[in-house]
Amino acid sequence: MNKKWTTRAWIFAFLAPTILVFLLFNLVPIITVFVTGFTDWNGFSAPVWAGLDNYINLVSYDDTFLISLRNLGLWSLIAGTVHVGFGVLVAFILYKRPFGWRLVRGVFMIPNVISVAAWAIMYKFIFNDDIGVINNFMRDIGFSNWHVKWFYESPAAFIAVTLTWLFYSVIVTLIVLNELMAIPKEVHEAALLDGANEWQVTRFINLPLVRNAIGTGVILSITARIAMFEEVALTSRGGPGNDTYNIPLMLYNGIVNSEYGYANAAGTVMILLGVIVMLGVNRLFRMNEKIY
Repeated sequence: MNKKWTTRAWIFAFLAPTILVFLLFNLVPIITVFVTGFTDWNGFSAPVWAGLDNYINLVSYDDTFLISLRNLGLWSLIAGTVHVGFGVLVAFILYKRPFGWRLVRGVFMIPNVISVAAWAIMYKFIFNDDIGVINNFMRDIGFSNWHVKWFYESPAAFIAVTLTWLFYSVIVTLIVLNELMAIPKEVHEAALLDGANEWQVTRFINLPLVRNAIGTGVILSITARIAMFEEVALTSRGGPGNDTYNIPLMLYNGIVNSEYGYANAAGTVMILLGVIVMLGVNRLFRMNEKIY
């Protein structure tokens, strides 16, 4: 066996476990979701072909689907700008290694090691009208009649759900910080020798060179909003009315009601939205182009 085939054999050997795991735990379930989304299936009996009925029910039952899409659009916009922007800002600050930067980096990661479900429950107490930090603070500073039922009033519920995740962008920070640290020092030295100041180095060198990392952060943040479940289900439960409803909640309700075909139709929509986001952000950030 020549060297070329030996190399290919080793590559295949290392990739085989990953490919096997992907086929068993990702590809097969995805195909199942796509196929059963076109069936009437209660999860126990054999699926019965139903054509587009589940998708028609999903879209036309009431305005829940449109409200869910509107909420997803707003949350995606906030995630792609404020959420990612905050993570990038923290990364650039940590990159300068100010005093205590290691401590800040460690503290910033703490929310990420707490389960999303536990985090959502904590926020139910934080926004509680009687014992919550927010309302008591407002009453303490003089707004004695401040009684906002955050998860049960409109539009406070949307704001409260958004605040449960808005500033926890440690993944974005770590990705961008890692990319910043990979920039060759020679690039910065050459710019400084040419008379560039710190702001110009940041604006015209660092920021463009971490373009792919920021794009990755946008993809992760928006797709996380597409799949966001605990933050809604354990706080506002989609209310008041349908104000904070989203597609994962529709999927969950389909499963609870043993309408697996309907639930998988919702799952298919989520997958397609994720693919659209990935392709769009890839194109927007030109992530397939070489930077160096």
